[in-house]
Amino acid sequence: MSISVTRRGTGPALIRAQDRALGRDMPKRSLKPLWILLALLLALVIAMPAFAQAAPAAAPAAAPAPGVGDAVDRALGQLGGGANGGSGSLSLSLQVLIIMGLLTILPGIILMMTSFTRIVIVLAILRQALGLQQTPPNQVLIGLSVFLSLFIMAPTISQMNTNAIEPYAQGRLPGTEMIKAAGAPLHAFMAKQTRVKDVTMFAEMAKSGPYASPNDIPYAVLLPAFVTSELKTAFQIGFLIFLPFIVIDLVVATVLMALGMMMLSPSIISLPFKLLLFVLVDGWALTMGSLANSFAT
Repeated sequence: MSISVTRRGTGPALIRAQDRALGRDMPKRSLKPLWILLALLLALVIAMPAFAQAAPAAAPAAAPAPGVGDAVDRALGQLGGGANGGSGSLSLSLQVLIIMGLLTILPGIILMMTSFTRIVIVLAILRQALGLQQTPPNQVLIGLSVFLSLFIMAPTISQMNTNAIEPYAQGRLPGTEMIKAAGAPLHAFMAKQTRVKDVTMFAEMAKSGPYASPNDIPYAVLLPAFVTSELKTAFQIGFLIFLPFIVIDLVVATVLMALGMMMLSPSIISLPFKLLLFVLVDGWALTMGSLANSFAT
């Protein structure tokens, strides 16, 4: 835009008029890029549904195989009144109450129906034979016993999952049949590890039997017989573990008596030799392997 200036007095007025015109024209020119940007955004918003419709739909993910969680959901649904475990539902507080009640039974099942009892007793006797009071601590021994029990019970747990939990979660097995199918592998494991003498003793006390096969032994007879057999086996293994350490204690005590050091405790001197012997023979691996192999018979 050109600006003309005159010297007749009208120049300032002309300049002011041209400044107002310039002031009116500048906002219009400066708003043009803004209108262009808004038009582009509007076009993108209108085109987005078309892009969304043209995009291919993602393939649905494959349904995971039913597991323990599905079985629990179906069981809670049946307790809530659903025919197939899906239509009825329990309140959250009642579900928590049922689960907490089942958790109180779980320690008894772990202690009395698995290999945990034998393992934890043998490890406690081993710690006593070494002369160590709180090393390894109880938490370590219990944790080691739990994981070794899971390793030993893995085939049994796998059979229970295949024969009972998965069919029940899929709705192909009723609850009563699921309990029987899940108890069969556990019953077979306990019967295999129980002495005939112990079964006979408890069967006579219960005035039951004789039994045609181990599968016919009721749980009321098998459970106490199994725990009794596990205690006997654990003490037998503990006796064999104690023998070499007792020999070391006797040798150290004899040497100290011969040297006239009667005021010196033999356990203080024998402890390093016990640890050295245990490390040299790779005692932990030998103990864990022997415990695991004792359930293979």
